[in-house]
Amino acid sequence: MPRRMKSEPATAPGATLDPHEVERFQRLSSEWWDPNGKFRPLHQQGPARLTFIRKTLIEHFGLQSKSLKPLQNITILDIGCGGGLVSEPLARLGGRVTGIDPTADSIAIARRHAEAQGPSIDYRVARAEDLRAAGETFDAVICLEVIEHVPDVGAFLNVITGLVRPGGAFVLSTLNRTWKSYLLAIVAAEYVLGWLPRGTHNWQRFVTPEELGRHLSAIGLKPPQFSGIVYDVIRDEWRLDPNTDVNYLATSSRPAA
Repeated sequence: MPRRMKSEPATAPGATLDPHEVERFQRLSSEWWDPNGKFRPLHQQGPARLTFIRKTLIEHFGLQSKSLKPLQNITILDIGCGGGLVSEPLARLGGRVTGIDPTADSIAIARRHAEAQGPSIDYRVARAEDLRAAGETFDAVICLEVIEHVPDVGAFLNVITGLVRPGGAFVLSTLNRTWKSYLLAIVAAEYVLGWLPRGTHNWQRFVTPEELGRHLSAIGLKPPQFSGIVYDVIRDEWRLDPNTDVNYLATSSRPAA
């Protein structure tokens, strides 16, 4: 089994936030919109991830795929929105987007960027628990590249999927826990190529598709559907692919009441 690249403090069972992860992203927050900075992989993955989300929501809600704003009036919660890399394009597609993140600097940057670019987005410095306690629900909940940073995945998923209204959709992306993901997402991306800061990921927190399916089933969601997202070295771009060995996306839904 691969070792952790750096030791991390133990967290209590049921913990849905790691303060050290929040501090790490706080330090990087100024680079959110730099396509060649520390978040370059997220910029590169953006088109493929957005294609998956757009297709998923259009099919789930029976929307018009040829419309310029096919997500018109669909309420969307972007959990762990960071600087707004996904919130903004979803808003441009017509979605009524709420973006939350526990990192205040990231939300400040997201707000400034949205104000300059035009889309109206409800950005909040908040955790999913805050919205759950307030009884808020959304047509769709998006959670991209977050659960691999969470101490207790089951507890976190239980909170965030409670924000999906009955009949609503849930989309997430994360990393599979395989030898291949260890070599490519950690050794190569962090230590050889320098795409990400060292220590960004903890391999033990990666989640297999099978584990994710069991978590979602336990909290009453429908069995998820998966798509891999792979890096094309020749074209220097990311694309959707059936291979889920490293990065993958998943979609599920809450049964209608």
